[in-house]
This record gives sequence, C-alpha cells and structure tokens, in this order.
Amino acid sequence: MSSYTNGGVVVVVDEMEKRERSAGGHLVLLPCPLQGHMNPMLHLANLLHSKGFSITIVHTQFKSPNPSGYPSDINFKSIPDGLSKDQEDDLVSLLLNLNLNCEAPVRDFLLQMQSNRSGQEPFLGIIHDASLYFVSAIADDMKLPRFAFKTNNMTFYVGYLLTTQKGCHPIKDEELEEPVFVLPFLKIKDLPEVKSSDLHIQVGKMVDATRTATAVICNTLKQLEQNALPMFQQDLSIPVFLVGPLHKYSISPPTTATDRSCISWLDTQAPSSVIYISFGSLVTISGSELVEMAWGLANSKKNFLWVVRPSSVHNSQWVELLPKEFEELITNGRGRIVKWVPQQEVLAHPAIGGFWTHSGWNSTLESITEGVPMLCSPRFGDQRINARLVSCVWGVGIQIENDGMERGLIEKSIRRVMVDKEGMEMKRRAMDLKEKIEISLNKGGSSYVASEKLKFFIKNG
Repeated sequence: MSSYTNGGVVVVVDEMEKRERSAGGHLVLLPCPLQGHMNPMLHLANLLHSKGFSITIVHTQFKSPNPSGYPSDINFKSIPDGLSKDQEDDLVSLLLNLNLNCEAPVRDFLLQMQSNRSGQEPFLGIIHDASLYFVSAIADDMKLPRFAFKTNNMTFYVGYLLTTQKGCHPIKDEELEEPVFVLPFLKIKDLPEVKSSDLHIQVGKMVDATRTATAVICNTLKQLEQNALPMFQQDLSIPVFLVGPLHKYSISPPTTATDRSCISWLDTQAPSSVIYISFGSLVTISGSELVEMAWGLANSKKNFLWVVRPSSVHNSQWVELLPKEFEELITNGRGRIVKWVPQQEVLAHPAIGGFWTHSGWNSTLESITEGVPMLCSPRFGDQRINARLVSCVWGVGIQIENDGMERGLIEKSIRRVMVDKEGMEMKRRAMDLKEKIEISLNKGGSSYVASEKLKFFIKNG
C-alpha cells in the first residue's frame, strides 16, 4: 500500500490500482509557466491520473510547479528554458521565448523517453498548453497524437478569431461601443487586442496549432457557453472535450505562499457579509487606484478580505501607500489585507457574499462554482470577455466600466452586489448556475461524460 496527500486528504493507493494504472498508457503534459495556465494543467493531470493514465509533466525551470501533494507516480521533469523573472512583465516576449527556447529540450526529452520505453505501457501522446505552438512540429515529426489544452474559454477563442481577421490595425474610437455581430452581448472593445505584428503572428500560430491538433481539451462546460460552442466547433472540425471546471476534480498545492489566518477570520464573520477582493497573479495597479479602492471599500460599510500581492502596486513594495485612516479599519476588525490566500477555500466559505475580481477565467470559474456574485474590473486578455459573460449572459455580477477606479463608483458597485435587491437576484442566479455545474460533474452530467469520452479517445483514437 502507498499513499499521497491531496488538499489535506490522505489517498491510499493499493498495488492492484497501481498495476491497473500502468496498463492505461502514458501521457506527457506540457504546461505554460504562468499561474493561470499552470494550475488548470495540473488539475487536468490529476483528472487523467484518476482515469488510469500514467503522467509525466514536462515543465520549465521558470516558475516550476511544486511536486509535493501529487501522487508519487505523477512524474515531474524540468527542462532548461533560458527565461528570467524579468520577462514575466512582457507576455508577448515571454510567449515568444518559450516557443523558441523550449523546442529543442522538449524534443530531446521525448526522443529519449520514446527510445527507453521498451516493455513499458504505450506512449499515447502529448497534451500541451495551446500557447505552446512549438509542440506541433515535434508531434508531427514523431507521429504522436497531440492534444491542445485551452485554459481559457471558447468565447475568447472566437474573439481571437475575429481579432486576427481584423489584423493588428487600430480600432477607431467610434467602433468601440458597437456590438460584435456574431456575439452581440460583446462590444468591439471587449475583443482581445493585437497591437503588434509580432503578437499577431504568435496568435496566428496558436490558432493554427489548435486547429491541427488531434483533439482539443477545454476547461469549460457547454452550459456556460452555448453561444460560442457552434462557432468554436465549426472552426476546429476536430473532437472537442469540454471537461471543466477542472479545479473541482482535485486540489492542487498552491504555487504561492498563502495566508491561512484569513480562514479563521472569516469564521468569525456573518454569512454573506464579506466582500473578497483579488486581481490575480499578473494585474498591477497604481498608487492612486489603491487609495480609491480603499476608500470605496471603507465607504461601502461592508467587511472585506483584500489580497494585495507584493510589488503589485506601482512604486510600492506592498500597501505602504494606504492612508493611515484606512488602516484603522483593519485595526478595528472590519477587514483584512493579505498577500495571498487559498482562493478556492475562501470562495467556498459561507461568509463570502461577493467577489471583486479582475475576471481571469480561473477566478471566474471558481466563483460561479461556489455561487458567489462578482464585481468585475477586467484589464487585458480574456478578462473583458469573461466580465461580459458574467454581467450580460449569466447575470451573476456587474462590470465596472472604463476601469472605474473612483471611490464613489466603487462604493455604489459594492452595495449593488452585496446589499441591494439587484444583488440578491445575482446571488439567486449564481446559486442556480452552481447547481447546474454540480450536475455536469456528476455521473451522467456533461463534463463527466466528456471526461469519459476523452479517456476512451486517448486510448483508442
């Protein structure tokens, strides 16, 4: 007998289960080393491991995952990448260098692994983050099945298609408020921006690598994206497996040190009384925005749990730019400011009544799966599209337009979500959506069935 720990739960694996797993076949997973991409891939690894596959995760040295907390027979292999922490601030440069620097070491590893597999379970293919388009050439040369994994949603993919059709030409101001013809709940300004020819070329390569994959795996479910699903499937013309939300299958160990004292503080708060604020792992704000957020929170009269990452405020190490008067609110127990939290656990806590978010896809999924209404402040990438889904399609939140970092608007928006009748309706719809998602994950549900079909497809083609 052997065991491992997942989310504090000890899972025992007997020798019979190990033998069955080794007969399932071997998969290599290649995640992108950004937290919003890494975490879903690790959840996918856990899901596929539970389906009987043996797993090797090939990852960069840059922001490498922590293997502890995963089953001992999930293997982690580090490859050289030539990246530095400074490159994280320029996503275009980071993606370009990932695709340039990682092709040779990944190819060498796969060739070596394939040559050493005599007498072992079959090598069934590669699952790669869709942004790592270099994998396409390797899989073609080695004649391996290749599965593109999309960590964001189908609506964003359709938005990218519309953007690439336009090219990198600037959008005129008078066009920004116009609805998108094929997805009218979106406005032109919500579409992802492709401001440079370099990014335009990279996006084209990502789309091509997705279209030419053996199949596509998505961290979403059809109940959330009925509008985009037909266009998504029509563009790809290959099997698509909607297996999300993946974070509900397992708990991945945190990639950033978390402050668990916030959980005991939440335990002292009344149900649905606290607004939780977090803008994810990449968004930065100015000092003036920090101050406006603080006074908006103070004036809303609602208790708060606020994540402020170190160095996420321009020209500041942490929160030293906050007014002294605001700090007294924390001393008086009305709120907590922390550097990072176990977000899934926080959103599941009964004290949380709303989530002020940057609208990253992982955060959006984690919020709706717990029935928590959202206040959306999108900045870049897929965030504007996600915020529009939240506010205009699902009706489980509101979007602060034009960045909206003004204390009066913040106060009003918090109260709309947390206090007003409008917020109660959002909560009701959020709980309905939570129930639909739970049904999709249970036996016979759409995501459960998709994961079973994926298992069969990987094994049998």
